[in-house]
Amino acid sequence: MDAARFERLSSQVRSVLAHTGASGEVRIEIVNDEAMARAHAEYLDIEGTTDVLTFDLSGGASAEGSPLDVDIMICADEAQRQADDIGHSVEDEMTLYAVHGVLHCLGFDDTDEASFARMHAEEDRLLTAAGLGALFAAENTARAGGADQTGEGGER
Repeated sequence: MDAARFERLSSQVRSVLAHTGASGEVRIEIVNDEAMARAHAEYLDIEGTTDVLTFDLSGGASAEGSPLDVDIMICADEAQRQADDIGHSVEDEMTLYAVHGVLHCLGFDDTDEASFARMHAEEDRLLTAAGLGALFAAENTARAGGADQTGEGGER
């Protein structure tokens, strides 16, 4: 990712996360399919790549109001595939992944239909508040009738 695209991504993520009201640190590593597949297998024992992995170093304390301390691994290859399919920028897709990871640390989950709807509504609320629009809703519209939107392993 070139410097201009990286700066756009950084700016977007900071803007969206400011709307969470959370403080703390969010570190993002952008990797390719190969590195993501290795991490996916190592940390979740799931073969293959995925879009995003979240490592909550606060041990869940951020969900109780403690500052965020999170490492997020984003797969650039998967983000590019999804962005191409949906028709928005790769930076927008990666911003969505970062927001998703932070929301997991803030106590959101997407393991059942009700929590999935709540989490993704919050993603779109935050993204809209930051001026990016409802990216998750846009993905679902673009894939009307499509399969599971959580990605392999349900990380997203």
